[in-house]
Amino acid sequence: MRVIVLGGGVVGVTTAYQLQKDGHEVVILERQAQVAAETSWGNAGMIAPGHSFVWSSPKAPMILLKSLVLKDQALRFKLSADPRLYSWSWLFLMECTAEKARRNTLLKHRLAAYSQSVLHEVIAGEQIEYDRNGRGILYFHRSQQALDKGIEHMKLLESDGQEIRVLDRDGVVALDPSLASAKDKIAGGIHCPTDETGDPAKFTRALATKVVERGGEIRTGTTISGIETSGDGVTQVLTDKGNFKGDAYVLALGSYSPLIARTIGIGLPIYPIKGYSLTIPVGNRPHPPTIASVDEHNLVAVSRFGDRIRVTATAEFAGYDTSHKPADFAFMKGVTRELYPEGADYDRAEMWAGLRPMTPNNLPEFGRRRLRNLYLNTGHGHIGWTMSHGSARITADLIAGRRPAISMDGLLN
Repeated sequence: MRVIVLGGGVVGVTTAYQLQKDGHEVVILERQAQVAAETSWGNAGMIAPGHSFVWSSPKAPMILLKSLVLKDQALRFKLSADPRLYSWSWLFLMECTAEKARRNTLLKHRLAAYSQSVLHEVIAGEQIEYDRNGRGILYFHRSQQALDKGIEHMKLLESDGQEIRVLDRDGVVALDPSLASAKDKIAGGIHCPTDETGDPAKFTRALATKVVERGGEIRTGTTISGIETSGDGVTQVLTDKGNFKGDAYVLALGSYSPLIARTIGIGLPIYPIKGYSLTIPVGNRPHPPTIASVDEHNLVAVSRFGDRIRVTATAEFAGYDTSHKPADFAFMKGVTRELYPEGADYDRAEMWAGLRPMTPNNLPEFGRRRLRNLYLNTGHGHIGWTMSHGSARITADLIAGRRPAISMDGLLN
């Protein structure tokens, strides 16, 4: 078939790749000048089944409430005139029970672990350089009490097959000597040795090149204005560069998916949650991070991409706003400099803010809604890079009428 993929982020490009492997003709529509130029550009770059816990937990409502007064909360809620923020937030709060958080976390882990296995298949068959680091990810805590709670918390994922290793502070420094100067501030950590990192934009662009080499088409600088339907099907996608017709269509526009879906009467429970990141050159600094880590107290994540480090933090309920100012990055830069004082040229940090396409239960939207030839692959939240490869394979399976390799119970509405 001829399949039109709406969106050229990591989800859209990996989907096109999997569809092309099935023998389909693919066309990717992307409004930016190149693929992976928005959310897929500035995220933490972590392939992290070990961080599959959903945000919609029993603790979340109090954190959001505090954020109206305290500005240093990891989750920040900003009052807005947008009614969709409040309707989405109500759905989010309905997912914040212990029972639902447990269920959704296990579903998310199932998809994340499967997705990582698909990634490994792809890189085994393709020569792709993307600053991969396969040494795992370290999730560390600053107090023994927090570490004990973290270990107890992680047992849920361990029961689902996630490998974990508990480290004391000496073990943390042995794993990553660049944390030696911060040793006294760290009680210990949990190392997930099978987690990994890599630059998602670099990967996506390399994979996109392969898609084009094999006959695929990528239309960058092409803004989608609408979808035309007739009866129970999509007939074409409308853009500022002409209209595109296919046999099937995949909606993979991330945070912008609900805006387009709404025009054809499909409601998607996706809302943009703003995240901030810094990309900092290592320069001549002698002790950059050697593996990725998450400071669980401050919820600041640090990854190493070759000669750069990527620092990410904060989730702000701020609508479709990607503006930022230097003050927004002061805390995360301060935490990172404290942990890795000789880790990077902090004065040369590049600031970025982007949108995470969040669903209330933190699970992506798959399959069809009402229209027989429009498939969803969107709403991957804060670990879209982690879940993209499996989601792409699942979408290709659904289009082909195949049963996906993992159970879709709870994942397919």
